[in-house]
Amino acid sequence: MENLKESNRNKKSELHPRNRHRARYNFKQLTANFKELRQFVFKNDHGDESIDFADQKAVKALNQALLKQFYNIAHWDIPQDYLCPPIPGRADYIHYVADLLGSSNKGKIPSGSDIKVLDVGVGANCIYPIVGHQEYGWSFVGTDIDQHSVDSAKRIVEHNKDLKDTIEIRLQSSRMGTFRGVVKATEQFDVTICNPPFHSSLKEAEQGTRQKWKNLKSGGEIKHVLNFGGNKAELWCPGGERAFVEQMIIQSAEMPNKSLWFTSLLSKGANLKKIYNSLVRVNAFEVRTVQMEQGQKISRFVAWTFQDDKAQAEWAKRWKIA
Repeated sequence: MENLKESNRNKKSELHPRNRHRARYNFKQLTANFKELRQFVFKNDHGDESIDFADQKAVKALNQALLKQFYNIAHWDIPQDYLCPPIPGRADYIHYVADLLGSSNKGKIPSGSDIKVLDVGVGANCIYPIVGHQEYGWSFVGTDIDQHSVDSAKRIVEHNKDLKDTIEIRLQSSRMGTFRGVVKATEQFDVTICNPPFHSSLKEAEQGTRQKWKNLKSGGEIKHVLNFGGNKAELWCPGGERAFVEQMIIQSAEMPNKSLWFTSLLSKGANLKKIYNSLVRVNAFEVRTVQMEQGQKISRFVAWTFQDDKAQAEWAKRWKIA
């Protein structure tokens, strides 16, 4: 591994500069565009409009309003008990990934449907492909091991004309598969993204959920929406996120030319050292850790490539720059 970069320059107390959700939620505008949200809005102790972020129905309505106002998504829903993701944080990952691609092209971010992105574990909500396509015009392949998630993501794509023909959803038939079995022989991606299962067991996932709800009930207003729900495949896998990402690393090394950059979110900073060691073992040319902050919440993603500087520049020559 020739280059290891800790991207502390990306350390911010706010969301990414291009993130549409840097300001407080404007509930007047949101409810004007999505009337179903009105029933959940109230004035908190500070006299500000808000919702009860411990109410799953309210959180889903907020997401529907945000997607409609900012991303032109008129039809979005998820099955009961599946993850209802925080859209501002999801958007941050996409924007920083855009910067990552730009770093291979002298800072110029590629856009348009010729840019191919693989979302490993797209989930029932299909949020990353929605944001990535609506912001940058990228094409996506989203994969998931859960048939209900696949069906839900397909419905979202089919019911929104902006998404048709640019987002494909595939079932991953192997629980241990990340790239194996879903990446076709003739395919290449410009970047892969992943939000891996966080917990290592169902018991740990349930404990985490209980703590999250306890924090919500005891705290004040929460600016950005937290995750709610989540089925088995979304929340945990044997060995947790470290084992999942290590499996990704192994499989990426089997097909190093299938993507310019491979990336994955990593919730626990304590896992970074072992992830770095795994990347050394597979001879990744360059590794970066991009830190993101949303208020007091710190998250990060790890990115790696097997392409040297010359190969990255050659790869970028095929991109269209807006």
